[in-house]
Order: sequence, then structure tokens, then C-alpha cells
Amino acid sequence: MIVRPRPHWFYLLFVRRGSLVHLILAQQIFVFTVACAVVAAHGHLLHWKVPLTASPFSLIGVALAIFLGFRINASYDRYWEARKQWGTVLVEVRNLARKALTCAGPADQARPFILGLIAFATVLRNQLRDDPRERGLAGLLPAEVVGQVVPARGGANLILLWLAQWLRVRRQTGELQPILAQSMEQGLDALSGALGGCERIANTPLPFTYSVILHRSSYLYCLLLPFGLVDAIGLMTPLIVTFVSYTFFALEALSDEIEDPFGRMPNDLALDAIVAGIDASLREMLGETPPPAPLPDQNFVLN
Repeated sequence: MIVRPRPHWFYLLFVRRGSLVHLILAQQIFVFTVACAVVAAHGHLLHWKVPLTASPFSLIGVALAIFLGFRINASYDRYWEARKQWGTVLVEVRNLARKALTCAGPADQARPFILGLIAFATVLRNQLRDDPRERGLAGLLPAEVVGQVVPARGGANLILLWLAQWLRVRRQTGELQPILAQSMEQGLDALSGALGGCERIANTPLPFTYSVILHRSSYLYCLLLPFGLVDAIGLMTPLIVTFVSYTFFALEALSDEIEDPFGRMPNDLALDAIVAGIDASLREMLGETPPPAPLPDQNFVLN
């Protein structure tokens, strides 16, 4: 996730980091070169004057813009839904930690349960990013639980099972009243729902046909546009075509990035920072001093 103060409006015109220019530079150069060739040939293709004007491009451009808007809205819906699911994780682990500290016996007995909540968020992040399951798990779970979680496909779900078993033991020993145990079980259910929501987003990409149609339409539009403009604006054709193609190609690249909100692209969710925030919040509730909060790198990207 790109985290930075909003620059001055003039500097924002020339900012490079976060503009996606590096991703579409090759396409921009290609379109600019084609437009220059069309201007040099005066709109002729193999000694045939291409009979195009700007009129059809205005109609096609509106349709393409509508489809492009639908594509990026669909991608942003996935991005925002993923962020809401992680917001649910943050709220529910705080609630469960508070109940464990105040209703489930002494604080030292609740510590394994709270560390298990941190482990759930950690393993969920690792699952969504296809990282090694043991990344960041040191000191959070008993060794036998780690042995079950690391090789499992659904390690986060196994941690929820272990947390539920911890509640059962507290209930059976009388340390946790049944009504409070039921309330905490509802919190675990909410975590399970967030887990399922994240898995749904991660395992269900947008239909590939959307990308194919948008990609082909954008390229055909930008490659034919010089033939429709050359007679009207002449030498300005390459500049205008490059500007139009920048809009289309940049929005397409952005929609591709946020389609998978759990990835490591600059505009994806900062899952490492979210998990670090969960870890810090729960350790403060235990009376411990958390590590410093993650900061954006020199490119203003927060992982």
C-alpha cells in the first residue's frame, strides 16, 4: 500500500512513484511510435489512405470507458471487501483478548489464548500470500500445534480449532461461565467468517474474459486512433494518442494490481503492517511492549 502525504498539485503532475508509468512504459512507447509513423505516412497504410475520422472514436471511447469503469470498480470491490474482512479480524481478536483477560481466569492463563489469536492473523496472512506457514510463528503456539499447522492447507482454521478447544477446557474446569464461553465462541465464528471471506476473494479471480476484452479493445482503439486524428490535428497526433493511451493502460494496470488485494504490489493491502498492528494491540493488552510499528520504505510503500 502506498502511504504518503499528498504532494503539491504541481508536483503531482510529475510524480513518478505510484503513477504506474514503469509498468506501461513499453506500451506507451509502442503507441507513440505507431502514431509518429502514421503522421509521417499522412494516414496511409501500404499506399491506401485509411478513411477514418474522429467521429467513430468518440462513440467507441464512451463504450470503452464504461467497460473500463466497470472493470476497475469490480477490482476495487474486491480490494475493499478484503480490507473489511481484515478489519473484522482486528476487531474480533481484540474483543476475544479482552474477554479472555477479564473473564477466563488469571491473565497468565489467558496468555496462550491471546498469542494464539496473533498466530491466527499471522498464518492467515501467510496462507493468502503463499508464504511459508511458519513465518512469524515463533513463540506464538505450542510445538504440537505448530506441527499440525505448518504442513496443513488450512492452517488458520486449525488454529481456530485449537482456540475453541482452549475455551472448552476453561469451561469444563469452571474457569469460564457457559454464557461467556458462548460469547467467545461467537467471536471465533466471526473470525472463521473473515477467514472464509478472504479465501473466497483469493480463490475466485475475476473472469479472464474481462481482461481479454478490455486489453484487446484498448490496444485496437489506441492503434487506430492516429488514423482518425492525423488529418485534424497533424503533428499533435502522437501527443494526444499517448495521453489517451496512458489513461486506458494505467487504469487497466491498476485494476490488475488490486484484483488480488493480498499480493505484494505497491497498491495491494499492507498485510504485514496489519498483522503487526494486531500483534502490537494484543501484546499491549498483555502488558508487554510491542516492537516498533512498520514504516513505509523509501518509495512510500508499506508492506
